[in-house]
Amino acid sequence: MPRWLIEDGIGETRAVLVEDGEVLAARLFLPGETRAGAILEARLVARQSGSRRGTVRLPSGEEALIDGLEKSASEGAPLRVVVTRSAIREGSRVKRMQVRPTDKAPCPPPTPREELERDGFALEQVRRFPDDPWPELVLQALDGQIPFPGGMLLVSPTPAMTLIDIDGALPPATLAMAAVPTIAACIGQLDLNGAIGIDFPSLERKDERRAVDTALAEALDHWPHQSTAMNGFGFVQLVARCEGPSLLHRVHNDPAGAGARLLLRRAEAVSEPGILLLGASRTVRAAIRPEWEEELARRTGRTLRWSVDDGLALGGGFAQAVAS
Repeated sequence: MPRWLIEDGIGETRAVLVEDGEVLAARLFLPGETRAGAILEARLVARQSGSRRGTVRLPSGEEALIDGLEKSASEGAPLRVVVTRSAIREGSRVKRMQVRPTDKAPCPPPTPREELERDGFALEQVRRFPDDPWPELVLQALDGQIPFPGGMLLVSPTPAMTLIDIDGALPPATLAMAAVPTIAACIGQLDLNGAIGIDFPSLERKDERRAVDTALAEALDHWPHQSTAMNGFGFVQLVARCEGPSLLHRVHNDPAGAGARLLLRRAEAVSEPGILLLGASRTVRAAIRPEWEEELARRTGRTLRWSVDDGLALGGGFAQAVAS
């Protein structure tokens, strides 16, 4: 039976859904985020006449898109809203938060544990994931390249959708079928959601396209979504509920922060005695907030020392114990 394992890290909370040693899904939660489910006071700042949509301003000053407005709601009026999708950063732009009016009492977003409990699986708090899959998940999200027998998936977030491209030297129909299990796995492991486009090799024969459609549907039968049939150019679109950024979005759009938190996690696991030496690129070192550094020192009870090396990749930081 699948179960969620939860780690409380420095600057993040991590979770993986595992069964028989296999990672079925992963989630990343960052503190201070206004996530789906939060109920907030707001003020309507703009709406088109007769439209049920508009813009509200939250107490933080952040603006959100609202749907479901009553006809009587006027600009400047106070509103209570529930967040249906948190803001999603995409490169230099941010997709604004989405909200709807509500009469329920204000409340913070669900905790990571509360959010995971909605899936109906058992939860277990752990200090460290067994057979630790987290570094590989983060590095895959940073790199966007996921190998499978005979080929490679190239996964990239775009403003319109997350795109999965399939590359390899196998015959087109064989390559498409070989990619399906890894596509299904990466959707869960990178927490992909919203609109997802899959660019399979072009298949001229309808029976080959139907075979790939059937295999993909069977591989994703556990995941609520809608799907188009493969067109003549090999393109398939999936659409699933989106309540916030995926693991891929979080890592891809803040790679230095992801590398920094991964380094802190490695440092926290060092068991040998001595001063804790951390090596990182200048970009990753700059992304480590003072409160994160203080928390690492508190958790480990060690003095920290830094080595800055711009030859290190964003996810290539190291941590080791050294003599004083």
